[in-house]
Amino acid sequence: MNTRSYVPTPRAPRGAVRRLAALAVALGALAALVLGTATPASAHAALIRTDPVGGSVVQTAPQRVLLTFSEGVLLSADSLRVLDPRGADVASDQAQHASGQDSGSTATVTLRPGLGNGTYTVAWKAVSQDSHPVAGAFTFSVGAPSKTTVDLSSEAAVGGGVAGTLYGVARYFAYAGFALLIGSCVFLSVCWPRGALLRPMQRLAAGGWATLVGSTIALLMLRGPYVNGSGLGDAFDLGVMRSMLETRPGAALLSRLLLLAAAAVFLAVLFGSYAKREDPAERADLAWGLGIGGTVVATGIAATWAMAEHASVGIQHQLAMPLDVVHLLSMAVWLGGLITLLTALSTPSTAGAVEPFAVRRFSAIALTAVTTLICTGTYQAWRQVGTWHAFTDTHYGRLLLIKIGLVCTLVCVAWFSRRWTRELGTVPAARAEAKDTARDTAKDTAKAEARTQVKAAAAAKGGPRSGTKGAEKAGAGPAAKSGTKGAANGAPDDLDPGRAAQLRRQQAARSAAEAKKQRDADPGRNRLRRSVLAEVGVAVVLLTVTTMLTGTQPGRAAEEQKGLADAPAASTPGGTDSVDNGVTIPYDTGGQNGKGSAAFSMDPGRTGTPNVVHVILTGPTGVAVEVPEVRLAFTLPAKKLGPIQVPLKRFVAGHWIAQNVQLPLPGTWQISLTVRTSDIDEVTLTRNVQVP
Repeated sequence: MNTRSYVPTPRAPRGAVRRLAALAVALGALAALVLGTATPASAHAALIRTDPVGGSVVQTAPQRVLLTFSEGVLLSADSLRVLDPRGADVASDQAQHASGQDSGSTATVTLRPGLGNGTYTVAWKAVSQDSHPVAGAFTFSVGAPSKTTVDLSSEAAVGGGVAGTLYGVARYFAYAGFALLIGSCVFLSVCWPRGALLRPMQRLAAGGWATLVGSTIALLMLRGPYVNGSGLGDAFDLGVMRSMLETRPGAALLSRLLLLAAAAVFLAVLFGSYAKREDPAERADLAWGLGIGGTVVATGIAATWAMAEHASVGIQHQLAMPLDVVHLLSMAVWLGGLITLLTALSTPSTAGAVEPFAVRRFSAIALTAVTTLICTGTYQAWRQVGTWHAFTDTHYGRLLLIKIGLVCTLVCVAWFSRRWTRELGTVPAARAEAKDTARDTAKDTAKAEARTQVKAAAAAKGGPRSGTKGAEKAGAGPAAKSGTKGAANGAPDDLDPGRAAQLRRQQAARSAAEAKKQRDADPGRNRLRRSVLAEVGVAVVLLTVTTMLTGTQPGRAAEEQKGLADAPAASTPGGTDSVDNGVTIPYDTGGQNGKGSAAFSMDPGRTGTPNVVHVILTGPTGVAVEVPEVRLAFTLPAKKLGPIQVPLKRFVAGHWIAQNVQLPLPGTWQISLTVRTSDIDEVTLTRNVQVP
C-alpha cells in the first residue's frame, strides 16, 4: 500500500530540501535501473502444462490427470473433476499434489480403470499461494472425439459473484480499520496524550478496532464461498469454515483475531491508566510498556497480510514479506494519524483544542513514514510490475499508474498543509484580547441572570410582607449562598428543576459556541483543517485503488501467463498455418475492452472425420475474457466451397467449443472468425490453415 504523508515537517532548511531532492532523484534512478533490467517472475498461479494435453486425442485411457502450475497451489477435495461424456465424475480419489520435486505446483487425480472412448472434460480450481483463487477447464478424448452433455457455463466462477464482491468490500474495510486503529493510537500516545481523555478520540480508535474485527470475521466467513464459487449459504457452514482455517489465509485471519484481542487490552490501558496518570515518571514507565507491546501487536497484525498475499510469493519473498510489514505500518501511521488530526481540528472541545506542538510532532513522524513508504513502495512496484510496458499492457500496471497520480496529488496538497502548520497558533493579540473580553462578559451576564432568579425565588418564599428586606435576608441566607454557588455553575439549587435544566443547556451552548469561536479564531488552524480534509478525501480514493491492486494479478504474472499462452502458436496473417499447431489471432474491436487474442484449434484436425473445434479468448493480460458472441466459418477458395458456418457454444468463461465439425476435402481452408465485444463493436478476422 504505497501512500504518502499528509504534512511535511514544518521546519525544512534549504539544505534539507536539497538532500530530499537528491534522495528523490536517486530513488528514481534506482527505479529506472531495476525496471529496465528485470526478469520475469510469477505471482498468481497459471496453468502451464497438462497431461493429457488439452484438446488432444489419446488411443488408450490415461491412469491419471496431471496439471502443472507456474507456482505452488492449495488444493481442496474437489479441486479436480474429470467428467465423462454423460457428465459423471470418473475420478477414483481426491485431488492431491504429485510426488517429486516442486510437487506443490502440481495437481493430480487418479482415474477409474476401464474408461470408454469419448470426450472427457477436466474442471479444475485451486488457490494461489497469494490467497487468490484460479479455475479453468479443458477437454481430451480417448479413441475419438464424441458428443458430451457437460455444460460448465452455469457454474459460478471462483472469486466472483456476490461472494467475491462482498469479500472485496470486507478487504477494504479491513485496511481502513487497521489504518485507523494504528494511526490513532500512535497520534494519541506519542503526539497528543491529553487527547486520549477526549471522548471523540476514544470513539475514533475504538471504531477502527471494531471495524477491523468485524471485517476480519466477515473475511473468514466469506472465504469459503469466495474460493469455491459457491453460494452465500456456505458462509455459515461450519465444515467449510473449518476447512478454510486449515489453509494459510484462514490461519492468518484467525491469528489476526487473536492479536486484536491483545489490541483491545492496549486500548483499555491507553484510555485508562496512561491517559489519567499525572506523575511524569510513572507515565514514562507506562509509555515504555505501551510502546513495546503496541509495536509487537501492530507488527503481528500487519504480518497477517504479508504472510498470505502478494509479498509471500514470487521473487525475493524472504525480503518482500518484512518490507511489506514495514510498508503497511507506515501507511497506517500516516493515514490513521491524518484522520485523527482532522477529527481533533474539527471538534470543538471545552477541554482544549489540539496544541500546535502535537501537530508539529505528528508532522515529523509522518515525514518519516512517507520516506519509508517511498522506499518500500518502489521496491514492491518493481517486484510486482517488472517491466516498463507492463504499466500500460496490464490491468495491474494501469491501476498502479492511477495510484501514482493520486500520490502526486497528495504531495501537492501536503505543500499547503506545510504552510498552514507554520501559522498554527499565530492569533493576533488584539483578536485574542477581544475574545477574552467577550468571554468574561458572557460569564458576568450568566451570573447576573442566575442571581436575579435566586432573589425572585427567595422573595416568593418570604411572602408579600417580607418585602425587599425579606428578599435580601433570603438572599443572604444559606439557600441564597447555595443558589449563588450553583449559579456559578449555571444551575442554582433553589430554582425550579425545569428552569435549572434550561440554564444548564444555555451554559453548555455558550461553552460550545465559545470553544468553536476559539477554534475558528486561528486562521492557520482553519486552513490546515481544510487542507487535511482534502488529503483525507484523496487518501480514501487511494486506499480504494490499493485494495483493488491487492486483488489484481500482478504485472509480472500477467506477462508470464500471456507468454505461456502465446508460445504454442506463431501464425502469420498472410501465410498458411498447420491446423495441427493451432492458430492465435489477435483482435481489436475498437471498443472498450475490445483488445485480445483468439486461440483456434481443431482436434484431430482431419477431413472426413468428426472434429472438435476450440476457440479460447484472452485479454491483453492473458486472462480469459467473456464476450457476447463468437462466430466461425470455413471456406475452401480453391474448390469454391463454403462458407460453412460452425455454431460455437460457450463452454466456460472465454472458451467456446463446437463438436462434430466435418470438413469434406483436404486443402488450404480459410477460417473466418467474428468476435463481438458489445452491441456495436465487433471484428471479423481471417486466417489460412492447412487441413490434411
